[in-house]
Amino acid sequence: MSKYGQLIKAARKQENKKTRKPEMGQGSVPEADVNLSIKVNASRRRHWAAEAKRRGTTLTAAITEALSAKFGEPE
Repeated sequence: MSKYGQLIKAARKQENKKTRKPEMGQGSVPEADVNLSIKVNASRRRHWAAEAKRRGTTLTAAITEALSAKFGEPE
C-alpha cells in the first residue's frame, strides 16, 4: 500500500458519511443576484445615470422596475 493509502481510505469513509447539500431548484434555496449587461450609447447612459441621481434612485432600480412591468415576475 502507498505511503498515504490508509489516510486516503479513512478520508473516503468520512466523506460518505457527510450529508450533501440539496441541489439547485430543490427546497427553499435563496436566489443570488447576478449581473445583467446591455450595450447602449455612452451619451444615453450618462443621461440616464444623471436623471436617476436627480430623482434619488439607481439605474438598477429603474431597469428592474421597467422589466418587471413589461414581463412580470417569475412564479
